[in-house]
Amino acid sequence: MERRFIFGVDLDGVCADFYGGIRPLAAQWLGVEEHALTDEVDYGLSAWGIPDAPGGYRKFHQFCVTQRDLFSRLEPMSGCPQVMRRLSDAGVHIRIITHRLFIKYFHKQAITQTIDWLEYYGIPYWDICFLGQKTHVGAHIYIDDAPKNIEQLRQAGDQVIIYTNSTNRHLDGLRADNWDTVEEIVRKQLAMWEQHQ
Repeated sequence: MERRFIFGVDLDGVCADFYGGIRPLAAQWLGVEEHALTDEVDYGLSAWGIPDAPGGYRKFHQFCVTQRDLFSRLEPMSGCPQVMRRLSDAGVHIRIITHRLFIKYFHKQAITQTIDWLEYYGIPYWDICFLGQKTHVGAHIYIDDAPKNIEQLRQAGDQVIIYTNSTNRHLDGLRADNWDTVEEIVRKQLAMWEQHQ
């Protein structure tokens, strides 16, 4: 491992309010009132009927990014930018790890919107990795909300904080319901790591 304490941070559903931001766009796409879409979302948005709509999730996602600038318009999760700045000031090396390039042909827009969003909200980071296999990126502790990613990281022997939402409530383990708890967990892990340096 590197001689820096690395925090591997997912964006959507962890730093950025992905479900809150995409909900009005889903209502537009489906031609329904926003209140008709449940807050209890599932991974893939089948509870909203997105996979069954023409073109399925991929066409909807492409519309959101290319025609509605999705990654630029998301609100940050409450407290996230402030906690990330404090952790960075405390010596935590923040490594953003996101799978925003999973659909071809509009990578430039996704990357540009992502970087602009991080800069706009003053979220510090040293590295940014756009990939799906998060186990290929080294970190001392990770945070993610997607059940598949959480399970893969655990199977690789990595420590991961589950950022709570309706997609992952069934999972047991280290969990944070808000960014104050994230800060507390990461600071404890940093202190333990520093004792062994």
